[in-house]
Amino acid sequence: MIAGFMEQETLESERIALRHWQDADADILYEYAREPEVGERAGWPPHQSREESLEVIRTVFDNPTTWAIVLKETGKVVGAIGYGPSCDCALPAREGEPTVGYWVGKPYWGQGICTEALRLMIDHIRQTTAINSLISGHFADNPASGRVMEKCGFDPTGETACDSHLYGGAGKPIRVMRLVFS
Repeated sequence: MIAGFMEQETLESERIALRHWQDADADILYEYAREPEVGERAGWPPHQSREESLEVIRTVFDNPTTWAIVLKETGKVVGAIGYGPSCDCALPAREGEPTVGYWVGKPYWGQGICTEALRLMIDHIRQTTAINSLISGHFADNPASGRVMEKCGFDPTGETACDSHLYGGAGKPIRVMRLVFS
């Protein structure tokens, strides 16, 4: 069990499971998070040590709306997804509208894993919350992330944001996307 909340059931789709992060995941998180291109696309700096990755698990990821993305076939953690506390940034969110964020390790890019994870999380949100909409965004130079959102029903708002608090975000446009539940 993770400190701060009760263990919740794992969410599953055909290829992946979403489960909460564990201290034992620090090595694999560090393996992916030290890669500069991974964090840069998501707005956080590369991790410098296993200890830093463990601290992220114990703080940023220690909440009930952030999950490790796990390949069911191998049991290996390949990324993260969540909404709310771990994904706060300068997007023009409406009252009560959580921000969505996700990433996968570079060896898993282009395999549809983020799309599958986002669909799974959206289904969970629809079934278990009264949330009416979600907001997210992607750096303009990372259109693959925007395609993930579009496949999951997010629409461009026509707005652009900049967030100098995000790693590499100073002056870098973020294309704002929103999913409104009908």
